[in-house]
This record gives sequence, structure tokens and C-alpha cells, in this order.
Amino acid sequence: MPSDTRSSPPSPAHPASRRFIGLMSGTSLDGVDGVLVEFSGDGPVVMAAAYREFPAALRDALLALQSSGADEIHREALAANALARCYADCVAQLLANSQAAPGSVCAIGAHGQTIRHQPGLHDGVGYTRQTQHPALLAELTGISVVADFRSRDIAAGGQGAPLGPAFHQALFGGAPDTRVACNLGGFSNISILPPAGSTAPVRGFDCGPGNVLLDLWVQRHRGTAYDAGGAWAQTGTVHAGLLAHLLEDPYFAQQPPKSTGRDLFNAAWLDERLQAFPALLPADVQATLVALTGEAIARDIRRHAPDTRSLILCGGGARNAAVLAYLREALPAVAVSTSAEHGVPPQQIEALAFAWLARQCIEGLPGNEPAVTGAHGPRILGALYPA
Repeated sequence: MPSDTRSSPPSPAHPASRRFIGLMSGTSLDGVDGVLVEFSGDGPVVMAAAYREFPAALRDALLALQSSGADEIHREALAANALARCYADCVAQLLANSQAAPGSVCAIGAHGQTIRHQPGLHDGVGYTRQTQHPALLAELTGISVVADFRSRDIAAGGQGAPLGPAFHQALFGGAPDTRVACNLGGFSNISILPPAGSTAPVRGFDCGPGNVLLDLWVQRHRGTAYDAGGAWAQTGTVHAGLLAHLLEDPYFAQQPPKSTGRDLFNAAWLDERLQAFPALLPADVQATLVALTGEAIARDIRRHAPDTRSLILCGGGARNAAVLAYLREALPAVAVSTSAEHGVPPQQIEALAFAWLARQCIEGLPGNEPAVTGAHGPRILGALYPA
């Protein structure tokens, strides 16, 4: 297959603007993170950041759409409308915080909410679905919207994920030694960034569960949305037998390119494996799930990037002290830090990535890394909904 980008650049509503908004609502289903960023020669400058928590009804609707059910088309449409309004609220907050006018923003990069991810199902081409209503978002905000970033990569034979590595390279690349950037959202993924001067490509893939099982378990047993700082997990003890059993899933041994989601790692997956260990204390299960998250990442770094000297963590899971402690112990030769120590708060990285991807789309530049996703070549990602 040829490696051309197979597309011509869209025409932005405000071509002179270097300002973009990025919106990201991840698999944790807690809410939407947004950034207003200006791209300059020195890199992205965050002008404002905002967070909007999902209303309980929207979170429940999105969670229900993770699996098949009655009247799905209607329910998805209503959830997409509600999500667009939540996104618009986040945009309004960003504009108010920065005192920026809608007309000064070139475009919004809106990821949408993943409800299915099944790449490579038929003849190497499957599908992915990030539900949202970008046309409504453009109408509500008066700003052009770039959405549906993953589908083009899948159409080109790729996994459609992860899409962070190209941005991670732009933000963190160029170090003297190999670096790994790891996003710890609902799921964990790594970007392997070659040292300065290397001709090696950027690589990356999904390692496995990040916060998704941790959040599920603490919600079930403690009634909280997440285990703040990993404090509850730190009261438990890792059960070696359960950890080994969880790591037997074939996904962990699968060679990249690979990506995953709630289609595989979900409550049913965990409950089935816990049947062999019925007497475990809930805190011990939580500690073991922390170990699962950390060990999946550590194994992949040892296997695919053994020369790594620096690991940069971002995403909500970067605030989980238990996961950080596990990684530091499992990778003693690697300096483990968070993106905050490199100038960007961990919670902003994914939203920043989609602002950057929107800019790539508007400027007619590829947004994927074929060595990461397995696509036949670089592709311009995203569909434009003009203001």
C-alpha cells in the first residue's frame, strides 16, 4: 500500500489562529478534561485548563453503551447530545478562564467517548466508535470541530490506537537516551521515544488496564469513584497467585501493534478470574490490581524497550502513589517521574494531544505513527465540522 496521506488539507475557519482546544473524556468515564493551547515555535503554551464532571445520568448512559442492549441507536444518540453539551460547557469555561473569544480559536479537537473498540475484526479492518455529536458542538460553541480521529487509521489497516505517541514524541522526544511516556488513564499505553539522532521510529501500544479495574473495584467495595492516591490499595497485600492468574490473559503476551479497552478488560473479566480466589480480602484484590497495572507496563518496557532510562507518567493514574511505587521497584534502573516534572500537569496531556491532532488535521499533516498502530502509512486523522 502507498504511504501517502490520501487527503487534502481542510480549510479552517480561522487559518491565521494558532489556538486550539483539546477535549478528552477517557475510559474512566468521570468527566471531560479541556485545554486551550496556543502553538508557537517553542511548543504548546496552555492558556487555560478546565474540567467538567459528567452528570451521573450521562455517566450511567455511557457505561450502559459499553455492552449490547435494547434500543442502542436511540440511547447512543441521546447520550451523544448530552456529551456535546457537556463538552460545550467545558469550552465555555476555557474561554471564560482565558478571556478568549470563540473567533480566536481555530478548532476544537474532540475525542468523543469510546463505547466500542474492535480493530481488525474482518480482513484486517474492524471498527472503533467514539460517540459524540460534533456538529452540535460546533453549533453550540461557534468553533470548528475536528472529531473521529481513530477511524482513518483503522481504515488504513491500523489499530486506531494509541494516538498519543506522535504527540509524546513532539513534547518529550529528543532526549539523549530512550524515554518512555506512559499514559495511565482507564487503560495504560506506552510511547517508546528513541534517543536524539536515532533513526528508529517511535513505537507504542496499549499495555493493559490502567485505572479501569481499580476504579471498578473501589466503587464496588468502598463506594468512591476512585482510590485517591492508591491509599486503600496500600493497606492490602499483593496476592502472587491472583496476579499470575490475571497475567495469563493472552493479551499481555500479544505482540504489538495492539490496543484494548472495556471490550476485554471489564467487570465480567475480573469476576471470572476471582472465582479461583474466593477468600481474598477486598483490599488485597485492590493491591493486586495495582500490581497488574504496574507489571503490565514494566514487562512491556523490559521486553520492548530494555534500554529505557526515563519513564514519564501522565493521565489520572499518575497521581496513584501505589502504582508509582510499584513501577519504581519493578524498574530500578529507570528514572520514574510524572509529566508535571517536565512542565505539563498529568491531567492535561491527553487533552493537549487532541488539540495537537486537530492542528495536524487542519494543517494537512499526519497524526498517526504507522510503526505504532500498524497502519499502511501516515494518514491525516479526523473529520472537520466547520463552525
